[in-house]
Amino acid sequence: MSDPAFSHLDAEGTARMVDVGPKPVQRRRAVAAGFIRLQAPTLGALQAQALPKGDVLTVARVAAILAAKKTPELIPLCHGLPLENMEIDFEVQEHGIAIRATAVTSAKTGVEMEALTAVSVAALTIYDMCKAVDKAMVIENVRLLEKIKE
Repeated sequence: MSDPAFSHLDAEGTARMVDVGPKPVQRRRAVAAGFIRLQAPTLGALQAQALPKGDVLTVARVAAILAAKKTPELIPLCHGLPLENMEIDFEVQEHGIAIRATAVTSAKTGVEMEALTAVSVAALTIYDMCKAVDKAMVIENVRLLEKIKE
């Protein structure tokens, strides 16, 4: 039997997927956030939709949602969850873009990895779409803000 403090390890210390079978299905919500720092001219071009690759935030939103759906393909021990809702919000600020993802499911385990994956891929997509004009971008402060059983 594994030590409950390290539920992803078996008795021999080998990584394993946690058995969530006995747990009840509950509505779960997780909120994650991050930030991508951009130079002022890049932010201006982004807001004017004047970047060479087009509408950055729309593409980043779609990429984030797709990534959240594929989280168990990226994170080896992550359970596949039926996402009921995935919201991606962007706030253009003075030095960059704040990213916030809210993931919702009814499942036996939490949905925080989906929210964190969505924020990360949104930031990476913004980076990819702006890299031709901004070599100084920095992705930072990706974190879980809340994890709630409703």
